Amino acid sequence: MSYKRLTPCIFIDGGKAVRWFDDKEVIADDVISLAKHYGDVGADELIVFDLSNSDEEHEESIDLIKRINRVINIPMVAGGNVRRQEDVKKLLYAGAKRAMLNFSKPLSIDLIEEVSQRFGKERIAVSLNDFDALFKQQHLIEEYSTEIIFMHRLDLNSVINVTQVPCVVVTDTMEQAEILKILKSDGVKGVSGLFISQKDIDFNSFKDICTSEDIRMTSFESVIDFSEFKLNSDGLLPVIVQDYKTNEVLMMAYMNEEAFDHTIKSGKMTYYSRSRKEQWIKGETSGHYQYVKTLTIDCDKDTLLAKVEQVGAACHTGNQTCFFQPVVGNDYEGKNPLQVFESVYATIADRKQNPKEGSYTNYLFEKGIDKILKKVGEEATEIIIAAKNPNPEEVKYEMSDFLYHAMVLMVERGITWEDITNELIDR
Repeated sequence: MSYKRLTPCIFIDGGKAVRWFDDKEVIADDVISLAKHYGDVGADELIVFDLSNSDEEHEESIDLIKRINRVINIPMVAGGNVRRQEDVKKLLYAGAKRAMLNFSKPLSIDLIEEVSQRFGKERIAVSLNDFDALFKQQHLIEEYSTEIIFMHRLDLNSVINVTQVPCVVVTDTMEQAEILKILKSDGVKGVSGLFISQKDIDFNSFKDICTSEDIRMTSFESVIDFSEFKLNSDGLLPVIVQDYKTNEVLMMAYMNEEAFDHTIKSGKMTYYSRSRKEQWIKGETSGHYQYVKTLTIDCDKDTLLAKVEQVGAACHTGNQTCFFQPVVGNDYEGKNPLQVFESVYATIADRKQNPKEGSYTNYLFEKGIDKILKKVGEEATEIIIAAKNPNPEEVKYEMSDFLYHAMVLMVERGITWEDITNELIDR
């Protein structure tokens, strides 16, 4: 039996979140905060639909999707207004795990083979409004996509008999029993719609209800039982916490079995406080959550290594890491390439938000995009000229100039290093 997912959905119309099932009633003016809220309270995935009617609104929705991706820590499937390959590319580049094609539109049916071959079938989902579309287009769906989003109450048993492609059901039902029935269907991997998209839903409590109904509701599963770990004299398991991107050691804490189980269940690092004698979720008061990427036990099974996505600072002092006080050794300059790039990028972004008099970076931002592009072009030319000379030092110098100006362009256009590394990984 596979894991099931709770997947709230956001319909974007005019830059606001609307309730599609209730004649587009506005449910949130701040789409970004709503998306972040879903991730923070335990949703497993997010579906975003763009209901725009014009190219201008569509571009605004793409920008919102990009901004949503920066604040959530759960996967996102996005679609709407997809008419050509470029639209799929924009959704994926904005951070969507999958781009969704609406198979109620013939244009999407014609497009699926092209975008699947360009981006990979694992990056393509299909939305369906009726059973007939599934039956007629089954071969295309199975060959060129890896997920179905059902926008209608269907005979789920019939669906399973037709296709093996996993599906998420978006339903307008508010009946808990109906939601549980949907989740128990073998071909369903998740449920969405009005019930799951309630702003005040307690996802963890509902997952407990699902578990009591023999529905597996966690994205993580430990392959080693907590009883197999070797605990310290206090009956606790030490945990070393590391940034998954930079490998920087952030902090050290302890877990008991309850904290370990909550970490697995929620996807948020949860510890046991020796001083307060109680469980605590990292970031619950500060907002500086740690989202689990991997948990690994050492060779003696007595220390856990957690690689996490850290929101904000890890240390209560405001420092990025708890390990910031030198004891022995000389100062050294950080050499981790990603850390260097992230640090320079952060400085450039800070200059844009907090201008500093006399700053060359601020001069570029003040002059605007044309000046920035001109400098990027000039520096690229300088690299070519330097590469024709025998001294490699000139190339290093010119490439450093180019990368700096490229980062100014990235900040100006809202592109992060994570966007770039994700794109390289996808390629």
